[in-house]
Amino acid sequence: MQAVDVMNRDVVSVKPDLTVREAAALLVEHEISGAPVLDPQGHLLGMISDGDLLHRVELGTGEPRRSRWLEIFSASHDAAAYVKAHARLVKDVMTAGVVTVDEATPLDEVASLLEIHHIRRVPVMRGDEVVGIVSRANLVQALSIAPLEPNTLQAVSDREIRAMLMGEIASHNWALSGRNIIVRNGVVHLFGYYVWSPAQVQALRVAAESVPGVKAVEDHTCATPATVGM
Repeated sequence: MQAVDVMNRDVVSVKPDLTVREAAALLVEHEISGAPVLDPQGHLLGMISDGDLLHRVELGTGEPRRSRWLEIFSASHDAAAYVKAHARLVKDVMTAGVVTVDEATPLDEVASLLEIHHIRRVPVMRGDEVVGIVSRANLVQALSIAPLEPNTLQAVSDREIRAMLMGEIASHNWALSGRNIIVRNGVVHLFGYYVWSPAQVQALRVAAESVPGVKAVEDHTCATPATVGM
């Protein structure tokens, strides 16, 4: 499998001139822990994550403490920590030099990048355009439905099924942002949270069942806390 087979296509992005508080609200609203920072032309500038917002003066968490040994070589580190703690805008606290992959990157390479760089997600690029995000959660989702024996002959048709389903639901307001759909051996697996009602998941299931080549639909979604008891 490749990045294109598991990536989330509904990319929530952040503008560099957004305030830190606005960015935090956006992450909470979409129930994500990080997002790419894009300029007005859609070019990738960096990533903003909960790690970038951990030490903030507004929270009283301020600048992280360091050991006495580090004090000798810490002028640059201290300056960067001050910016992270006090800056108002995303462009000043984001992480630059982002690790990226393209759509054809094999999942084993994606997993290695996440581990080596101690990151939780990578943007998927098509040239200069961000077309998706692959997170650790997406890899776990793919693992949870992986067959005991890989079936490389099925990969192309699985990809076609996923593309047809994504195209079918793209224009509908019940197609949840934050959803993820993985197709394996003709079986469509739905992951994510529904916000308003189980009818949204039912609509996704019906749409999936109408796609040629789909053998079954497996629902792994669950309600957000706000919908429990509705």
